[in-house]
Amino acid sequence: MTGSTARRLQHFIDNGWRDSETDGWIDDVNPSDVRDVIALVPKGSTNDAHAAASAAARAFPAWRALTGPARAEHLYKWAAAIGDRAEELAQVMAREVGKPIGEARGEVSRCVVILRYYAGDAVRQIGEVIPAQSPGALQFSLREPLGVVAMITPWNFPLAIPLWKVAPALAFGNTVVLKPAESSSYLAALLAETASAAGIPAGVFNVLFGAGATVGAALLEAPEVRAVSFTGSGAVGARVATTAAARNIRYQTEMGGKNVVIVMPDADIAKAASLTAAGAMRYAGQKCTATSRVVVARSVENEFLSQLRSQVESLPIGPVTDAKAAVGPLISRVSHDSITEALRDAKAEALFSVPIPGSTEFSNGNFFPPTVVRGGDPDGLLAQRELFGPVLAEFTAEDADHAIELANHTSYGLSASIFTRDLTTALDYINRIHVGLVRVNGDTTGVDPHAPFGGMKGSSSGSREQGPAAREFYTEIKTVQVNP
Repeated sequence: MTGSTARRLQHFIDNGWRDSETDGWIDDVNPSDVRDVIALVPKGSTNDAHAAASAAARAFPAWRALTGPARAEHLYKWAAAIGDRAEELAQVMAREVGKPIGEARGEVSRCVVILRYYAGDAVRQIGEVIPAQSPGALQFSLREPLGVVAMITPWNFPLAIPLWKVAPALAFGNTVVLKPAESSSYLAALLAETASAAGIPAGVFNVLFGAGATVGAALLEAPEVRAVSFTGSGAVGARVATTAAARNIRYQTEMGGKNVVIVMPDADIAKAASLTAAGAMRYAGQKCTATSRVVVARSVENEFLSQLRSQVESLPIGPVTDAKAAVGPLISRVSHDSITEALRDAKAEALFSVPIPGSTEFSNGNFFPPTVVRGGDPDGLLAQRELFGPVLAEFTAEDADHAIELANHTSYGLSASIFTRDLTTALDYINRIHVGLVRVNGDTTGVDPHAPFGGMKGSSSGSREQGPAAREFYTEIKTVQVNP
């Protein structure tokens, strides 16, 4: 399989497909079989970025002027358009980013829920009445859209993350330019097709392809852009924040995690092992909320590790189109080599790993063996660096205080869970853990579309996505006083 039949992508601007000004292309390949080139992604140019931002700016006044119910109707139609192509989108997702088909289908279903939720949000209150000091005066606040919002999104949730940014932005009257990761560009093109089929007006939703260093940087500098929502690495997120702050535009950055599970002596060990294995290894650990550390009370350490091994070994490794597969490939050979090098540099002591099957269907993919290692030094690489793969570092805790100390000992603060039957222990952990997503007796991964999502410390710029929190980011407040 080669790129001879691969789709040559075009930017989606003003509800039309537009060739890039550049001649260079980036191969978008199937991580299960790197011989399979799915699409050719244009490298993009500064002018491409400005064209997309200009289209969004032209569309903003008319979109903003629509009533909330009218914008809601557009989002409901978009949800239906995605539902009509659900299986096609799931199959492409599996092939393009290596997400096992079962999870891919779940993500597409979630996208429909996200659009429907924010369609409802478009008709909820846009302000509140505030008492005034002046007799007879009416004082109230209004929430108004920001304008053009740039969105820079990762490959690992190639539809859900874009839509949990795009849907609230549009619901509240903004227009959007989406810059997806190069390795999930084909899905972004299909998303644009569904938006067009749903009748989203020209310029309201635009998709810009290309290298982040070129088109992403140009988009952030475009004078029409009044806000940016970013999900990705900490290094890139810091540059996004710096650029946005210098321009005095609004920004939010979500930048990963080093998520932890704590297993206390009174835990349901079977449940803890099952959910820790799933959180660490499904989708090859390529979720920002994936479990990458587990802190285990010494008294149950042997029992937990024994059950954890059984649970990890029970997760099927397979090509992503295999309906039984739970652990698929890494997104790229670069990621594979980076994790291999990190484990070597850390001199990691492997507790166990699950070998990749030797059959030919695995020989051309970026498969990495699910691996559990001793965490070692709490300040070391295995405790501090986000590897973004199916690697879990295990640490031993002497008591609850020690466990929480180890859990908090990281620059990240996205997600954590504790397994315990003791209410006092659980409440103490809830108060002391420094993460944005706090779980008790649950997985570290996932969040309801209507619940705020985001982290603390180095995981986030501090704002939250999804649920009621989305309104805070995508609108600004106007305070009005009317005197008699």
